[in-house]
Amino acid sequence: MDCTPIFKSALKASRELASLEVDSINRALLLLADEAEENIPYIISENEKDLLLMDKTDPRYDRLQLTSARIINIASDIRNVAGLLSPAGRILSEYSKSNGLIIKRESVPFGVIGIIYEARPNVTFDVFSLCFKSGNVCILKGGSDADNSNKAITGIIKNVLHKCGMNENFISLLPPGRDETIQLLNARGYVDLVIPRGSSGLIEYVRGNASIPVIETGAGICHTYFDESGDREKGRKIVFNAKTRRVSVCNALDCLVIHEKRLEDLSYIVEQCAGAEVIIYADEKAFKALTGNYPGKLLLKATPDSFGTEFLSYKMSVKTVSSFDDALDHIAEYSSKHSEAIISEDPVKLKTFCRMVDAAAVYTNVSTAFTDGAEFGLGAEIGISTQKLHARGPMALEELNTYKWIIKGEGQTRS
Repeated sequence: MDCTPIFKSALKASRELASLEVDSINRALLLLADEAEENIPYIISENEKDLLLMDKTDPRYDRLQLTSARIINIASDIRNVAGLLSPAGRILSEYSKSNGLIIKRESVPFGVIGIIYEARPNVTFDVFSLCFKSGNVCILKGGSDADNSNKAITGIIKNVLHKCGMNENFISLLPPGRDETIQLLNARGYVDLVIPRGSSGLIEYVRGNASIPVIETGAGICHTYFDESGDREKGRKIVFNAKTRRVSVCNALDCLVIHEKRLEDLSYIVEQCAGAEVIIYADEKAFKALTGNYPGKLLLKATPDSFGTEFLSYKMSVKTVSSFDDALDHIAEYSSKHSEAIISEDPVKLKTFCRMVDAAAVYTNVSTAFTDGAEFGLGAEIGISTQKLHARGPMALEELNTYKWIIKGEGQTRS
């Protein structure tokens, strides 16, 4: 399919969206939240068509599934976005020059944003609400695994836009084919930015094939370091929560790094994980400490592939280190720069960990499960950026704007 007409319509719609008043945008978002709840049976029925084609043991199944509770939460997030201040039009700085020029920097939308994502139909709602509120048109490229769900949700959104007398091209959903992906990645002159949400494989593919700017989000290889001075009660709760709250999300724990002097507490720290049938890939020292203290069927010896892996399932690795510096080295080698945590009662180490660990979100005595736009008070998020240019960490409204310079004068000319 030739996507050029869609790209042209999106570009034209972006100029129309830039002229909308914030009140009109907010009213449409509130109506969308209501329509999402009213259409719960329809959304779930379409989602079930996708679920039937996926193995329930697939780690992506949880992300693909939409339930009444999840749709109600999505609607709540949309209402939260409607209640947030729009970033567009904010004056970031303003000053006068001796020659009388008044120079200001103003926050403005990117214009047209492309989003490529896998089996996550909730992203369709989240992305639209954030792009729409921040003044951006969105072109969505969902995976074939969630095609029925994405079509249903996009149809609901377009219907709301129609009811509000707005351009339905504020959102577009491309067919799930690979050719359409390539077209989106090379839509120079039409699409200002593309954001991939999904596996490291998807992100690598987008980065390697795009000729338009890319913001990388999603892939999370998350570590928690249990220090020599760590509180084992805190460690027990944090490790269990970070690993098992939702195993298919990018902020889930993948590797527990533990100081060798605390190996005697390891079985206590991971005891609750056994109840959730978490498979542990333990290095030699950790394996010895857990043998007889953790179910044998769930305890395996670590291989080189056990580290630096985003499991997205009920699996995790355990790495034993002999010093704080060794822990920092291990995290630096295997981190995806998403979310990293330390459990320690040593204030110097806590401060050093925050300064030395290179990640978008760094935690001290807290579960990495909190890396989320809503938990950070940003409303729904468009993704977790793991790079350093423009945006880092949870990306919400503010990160979906860039800026332009506006210069006012009274006829000045430059000598």
